[in-house]
Amino acid sequence: MTTKITSARPAAGPRKGSRRRPPASSATKVGRPGFTWALPAAVFFTLFAIVPLIMVAVLSFMTWDGLSSPEFVGMDNWSRLMDDPVMLKSIWLTLLLTVLGVVLQTPLSILLGVWAAGHQRNRAVLSVIYFIPLLLSATAVSVLWRALLDPNFGIPAEAGWLFGDGNLFGEQATAIGVLAFVSTWQFTPFHTLIYQGAARAIPQVLYQAAEIDGAGRYRQFFHITLPQLRNSMITSMILMIVGGLTTFETVLILTQGGPGTDTTISAYYMYDKAFKSFDYGTGSAIALALVVASTIISLIVVRVSGYDKMRSSMEGVS
Repeated sequence: MTTKITSARPAAGPRKGSRRRPPASSATKVGRPGFTWALPAAVFFTLFAIVPLIMVAVLSFMTWDGLSSPEFVGMDNWSRLMDDPVMLKSIWLTLLLTVLGVVLQTPLSILLGVWAAGHQRNRAVLSVIYFIPLLLSATAVSVLWRALLDPNFGIPAEAGWLFGDGNLFGEQATAIGVLAFVSTWQFTPFHTLIYQGAARAIPQVLYQAAEIDGAGRYRQFFHITLPQLRNSMITSMILMIVGGLTTFETVLILTQGGPGTDTTISAYYMYDKAFKSFDYGTGSAIALALVVASTIISLIVVRVSGYDKMRSSMEGVS
């Protein structure tokens, strides 16, 4: 008679070196923060953005001089704007300055941002010097360049061979050129920061693979860097467009809409109507039109570029 001996199988337990996760409890569960966290920001945005916007929309259908009681006039303010030659001219000038800003700032920002993302010698010192205009307000920058370009005491007075009579604000072409230059000088550093951060986020393995395949710096820039900066480029352009449509301080201090109305953009014309002519109804209509135009153009850029369909956290990858 034979006896069959079987060894008992050890009870299942945790493997050596493995860690058992503690049971989840309500205290350890982490989810999305509730609406309470966003409540202060929502209240602030409602009080200082939504409510004033609603008030401006209502006031655009009224006539008010700031002292007497507002009177409802329906679409009169809007119809007068449609027939106002200064308003039509201001729209064209606003679009011109916006296009100039995008055309000038975009290539400069990309090149400087990609350069600042590298490891060149003295890069940090030069970047700090270049970013100084970003620390100044639009008012300070405008006052600075107004003094530097003064035809009597500024740079044009000392360099007549280059600036002619020195009055850069006396003609429309040169005045618009000054506005475009000052805006570019001030805001290009901001967009450079956007491209600098995006360029540093590009995986280095892409450049290493390109070098193995024999691609030079120019081919790497156009076939790797630019496609990877697509999302940042769209974001930067939207900010440029919105900023161009709402530019005000630069025109107010440098040209005051002159000579004549040759640099009267829509934002400055709104100020002129509301706070100089005390026609707050027409000024509100212009302000509301600027908000609507900025929103529509931004949505068009997002939709046409396909930015709303981006799902990857990596730049330029859809």
